[in-house]
Amino acid sequence: MIIQRKLSKMAIFCYFIVDPETKNCAVVDPAFDTDKIISEINKNKWQLTHVINTHSHADHSAGNWAIISKTKAKLLIHEADVESLYFFMNKIFTLVLGGKKSPSPDQVLKHGDIIQIGNTPVKIIHTPGHSPGGICLYTKGNLITGDTLFVGNIGRTDLRGGSHHQLVSSIHKELYTLPPETIVWPGHDYGITSSSTIEKEMKTNPMT
Repeated sequence: MIIQRKLSKMAIFCYFIVDPETKNCAVVDPAFDTDKIISEINKNKWQLTHVINTHSHADHSAGNWAIISKTKAKLLIHEADVESLYFFMNKIFTLVLGGKKSPSPDQVLKHGDIIQIGNTPVKIIHTPGHSPGGICLYTKGNLITGDTLFVGNIGRTDLRGGSHHQLVSSIHKELYTLPPETIVWPGHDYGITSSSTIEKEMKTNPMT
């Protein structure tokens, strides 16, 4: 089960991946509003087991410390973005956004890894281009795309480690080969709607 929450800054979408059988859950990109995130977890009696960053940029990772310091959740990020969590400008941006330096990851991810959230498997799809370690998360016909693919747009590629050619290639090779009915859950609210499908993006996204 995917639950989308829009955070209070930068039109960020944060996600809960909840296994309905065990009530274990993961939170994806908890950049801000961490007290609200933890409150929702407690209210629903979910057990937070994982914090997953789709990439290292501060607007997706600034809340790592606040969440993990209050829970026993493990931090996961792709191996190619571990170092950039601690780049000088990323640390400064994290502080500006009200966060603290991220804890070290408990698990570094690779393409094709499967994370178990209770009984719910989540597949890691490496989609570099926005950042070297950008990932998407696929589970049960749902795809959390971070800053790889938006509704009608794609992530910017003018930041450190970005590549427009690589990003478009990642989308076509790794995402547009998924079942067309797959729901796309983007990392920012930049579209007319807050979600889409692979089929719709293939037909209408002018950036891909």
